Amino acid sequence: MSRDGTPVAPADDRGRSPRRSMCAAVLAMEAIALGLTTPVMIRLADVEPEVALPVGLGLALACLVVAGLLRKEWAYGAGWVLQLGAIGLGFVVPMMFFLGAVFALLWGTAYGLGRKIERERAAAFAAYDATEESEA
Repeated sequence: MSRDGTPVAPADDRGRSPRRSMCAAVLAMEAIALGLTTPVMIRLADVEPEVALPVGLGLALACLVVAGLLRKEWAYGAGWVLQLGAIGLGFVVPMMFFLGAVFALLWGTAYGLGRKIERERAAAFAAYDATEESEA
């Protein structure tokens, strides 16, 4: 409300998705972590570079690609698959069981909170639009 009592329009960012932003941020951070597992696999887990490079860097690249595709609803399912891949990497680098679970928890939280914010934002815009129409 403004000082004279008229409603003030909310910031018109109806096209921006908080779920997409938060999930993309999680995938970007996860890409860094997965990329850094490559030298760990080679040095500490004695995985051949021919295997470690495609697995570690492939998962990292997949995270970045999926982060860019989050405008499409199916990409969120691909994000869940990437979380399973990160946890599964724990069979090679045991610390990834923990780290993969942490990223899966972050992903789930970003997804859930983002959906909640989207629903609440849609309800707020609908209420605002209804007041605008009734005043017009």
